[in-house]
Amino acid sequence: MVIIEGKEFPDDLYFHRDHMWVKVEGENVRLGYNSWAMEQAGKLVNLNTRKVGRSVKAGKTLGTVESGKWVGPLKSPVGGEILEINQEVLKSPSIINDDPYGAGWIAVIAPNDLEGDLKGLISGSDAESIIVWIDDEKKKNL
Repeated sequence: MVIIEGKEFPDDLYFHRDHMWVKVEGENVRLGYNSWAMEQAGKLVNLNTRKVGRSVKAGKTLGTVESGKWVGPLKSPVGGEILEINQEVLKSPSIINDDPYGAGWIAVIAPNDLEGDLKGLISGSDAESIIVWIDDEKKKNL
């Protein structure tokens, strides 16, 4: 597991450059925001997502997220049909801040092209790529 500034990037996940993580669960994937992004955004106050049964394309908007510092799109790292939305994080988005890789998951998707979508993501086991990516993000925020 890679740890940067106390924030974890678990080996069994894939990471999108827009700070979403992907966990492969059989034929489906579970999505959420990574811990480093939550630190940068601050406490989340609002989360809206597309509805279950809708389709989403990789890199396109799955919903919106709002913190005290920021409002922006929630971009899906994979394309497919939305099977489930975590209702608990819709009611209390700060769960994502507290437990981004556990109770703070956002959606479950049945991917259209998982193999193709994963090629555009960073594996949690690729420490060097994660470090370079986060260093680039820090430079953007200066």
